[in-house]
Amino acid sequence: MFSVSCRSARKPSARCRASAPRTPQRAGGRFDLLGTLTVTLALTALVWGLTTAREQGWSGGPVLGAFAAATVFGALFVLAERRHPDPLIPPRLLRGGRVAAANTLMALFGSVWIALFFFLPLYQQQVLGQGPLVTGLGQLPLAGAVMLGSAPARRLTARIGTPRALPAALIAEAAGPLWLSRISADGSYLTDVIGPSVMIGLGLSIAFVQLTGLSMDGVAKQDAGTAGGLVNTTRQVGGAVGPAVLATLAGSLTARSSQPSLRALTDGYRAAFVASAAVLILMTLLAAYLTRAARTTERKLATRTVDETVP
Repeated sequence: MFSVSCRSARKPSARCRASAPRTPQRAGGRFDLLGTLTVTLALTALVWGLTTAREQGWSGGPVLGAFAAATVFGALFVLAERRHPDPLIPPRLLRGGRVAAANTLMALFGSVWIALFFFLPLYQQQVLGQGPLVTGLGQLPLAGAVMLGSAPARRLTARIGTPRALPAALIAEAAGPLWLSRISADGSYLTDVIGPSVMIGLGLSIAFVQLTGLSMDGVAKQDAGTAGGLVNTTRQVGGAVGPAVLATLAGSLTARSSQPSLRALTDGYRAAFVASAAVLILMTLLAAYLTRAARTTERKLATRTVDETVP
């Protein structure tokens, strides 16, 4: 119950505002049908255009039409989110800076992560001649490195913090594709695959934990589910776009190569690994910049909140 002084004050103090009865929040809201349809159509058109570009060419009519449709539906999605009372992605979720930065990095990370799992088994089977079972067993060192690196990832974060741990993990992750860019048509699993696989697994375990934690840092309880779903969606979108682009790059180089078939395949895979390493190096720079920008935004918001609560 407000006191008389609080009711009559033109600008209530922080104590008065803290004692004010809160308006109950709605348990649920209206389903954002238009936003769901537009974002689904935008992502579908984008992925279809990327996967079709290898066969029909980047300047083909269907490919350009798909990219145009993705742009139009993406713009409609933004407009729909601005007008809907209960949007799929509340604007307040991206206002602080950390969520937007984490999702940008996670999309890029997913594009490389899934692509590595796509090209590495292809190299083992199509170039090294390993069967499906042997190829699957050959991925166990990578999986083991991921599991072994998860616990140290949390301790590393607690010791040096996300702004330092994340770039370090991305550099370690980039070392794996750089190592794989040296594969050869007459290579072997022991000399060309197992070492980079362990490096990739260690970097992946640390970077994934950092990015997931960053996407949830500072998020209000009522937005935690949305933030978790958003970071998973951006990872999956990146995982769809990245392999499509890199497969187009590798396939184009292989088709234009005058080398024997195995060497041509290897040249394509090497190009995909080089591009993956370049994306991870770019992510390292972006991580340092975006996390710093997010901290600056949070300090400004905290200062503004303190100023507004001072009577």
